[in-house]
Amino acid sequence: MEPLNREGSVDRPRSAGGQQSGRVIVIGPYLRMRRGDAEAQAIDVVRDSEARLEEATGLARAIDLTVADTLIAPISQIRPATYLGKGKVEEITGLIAGHDIELVVMDCALSPIQQRNLEKAWNTKVLDRTGLILEIFGRRAKTKEGSLQVELAHLNYQRSRLVRSWTHLERQRGGFGFMGGPGETQIEADRRLIGDRIARLENELKKVQATRRLHRAGRQRVPYRVVALVGYTNAGKSTLFNRLTRADVQAADMLFATLDPTLRALGLPHGGKAMLSDTVGFISNLPTQLVAAFRATLEEVLEADIILHVRDISHEDAEAQERDVDTVLRQLGIDPDQGARILEVWNKIDRFDPEERENLRNIAARRPPERPCFLVSAVSGEGVNELLTAIEDRLAATRTTLDLSIDASDGAGISWLHRNAEVLNKQLHDGRFHMTVRVDDTKRDIVVSRFDAVPHVA
Repeated sequence: MEPLNREGSVDRPRSAGGQQSGRVIVIGPYLRMRRGDAEAQAIDVVRDSEARLEEATGLARAIDLTVADTLIAPISQIRPATYLGKGKVEEITGLIAGHDIELVVMDCALSPIQQRNLEKAWNTKVLDRTGLILEIFGRRAKTKEGSLQVELAHLNYQRSRLVRSWTHLERQRGGFGFMGGPGETQIEADRRLIGDRIARLENELKKVQATRRLHRAGRQRVPYRVVALVGYTNAGKSTLFNRLTRADVQAADMLFATLDPTLRALGLPHGGKAMLSDTVGFISNLPTQLVAAFRATLEEVLEADIILHVRDISHEDAEAQERDVDTVLRQLGIDPDQGARILEVWNKIDRFDPEERENLRNIAARRPPERPCFLVSAVSGEGVNELLTAIEDRLAATRTTLDLSIDASDGAGISWLHRNAEVLNKQLHDGRFHMTVRVDDTKRDIVVSRFDAVPHVA
């Protein structure tokens, strides 16, 4: 493993332009599915091997690595020492020599021992899927919060990899004073440095969480309902976010184009407002370190009144991607079958011809009521109005609409209504404001008793 710098993080070689350097080979070591092998089916075998390798190659290119070759390496079982079988390791050794490879990307999660043994066998650096995704997140994070979360995840990952250390980690340092004993090894010192840095990062992230709670409490006083976008990376969340809010969040055809969460006001068809949150994209086998580190960011999803699960319905692995997102939601404690809270958005229908779109609409119409879905194109805007109407209807389902009349001189009462209710209509006649408001059921009785409000008649 590379030596630690003073910050407790890894110094990595980069080219003069600041980009990752070197030629790369991407290897997909995927389990062969045997008949009746439930375990193999559970390990994402349902996903097409070519599509999985293409995604891994896209991840490598996302940090500007030069992919010299790709290879699918089917395996019947995972070897504890090298993940791959001995013959496949030797075959890849020849490929590495023939292509002058400086880095091997393995599209799987390697144990520290497997990673070390493969590096020795191939005499080159090896990066597994977890490490690759962490590198991408490190490149993409722009805000202080995002950088803290990525560094915390990377250090937790790195701490388990100290077994890969070079020979300098075998040396011992002398003890201090007369009771110092044999001293601590370099590996122990590095672990201590990492542990200290992790503790500092966790404290800083606690402050971030506290700040987010204050912001959330402020929105609840307004009150604004929160709608959160979730979905597989590159499903079109940021493009849809821009379409719905008229914002200019970066949206690109690449994996993890945006990481840092963004909140914008969302205008609803009948004049109401909500807050729309764009969150980090999910991916299959998302590292647990990242799920834990980004929990502060994903709290927006946990607290959201409505969750929009955006799917790239044109992708060949759309169903597998749906399962991956559902898995991460469950890790966060959210039941993906909560139909009252989760709306599926089938994005990118502009990629289908009219006949295929009609077929998709028929499929959507046959969906169970508890799992509704909406066909949209974030690029063209098709279906967006229907989606906004559905969002408004869902938000209104848990609220009561009331009519009331209040003296224009009652500034405190008017201010309270604006803070605690959604004011849908407000007109001044003969010194009194005639208002239509929408309130949570928890505040309905207060509004009725204090302002003599009556149910709104449409």
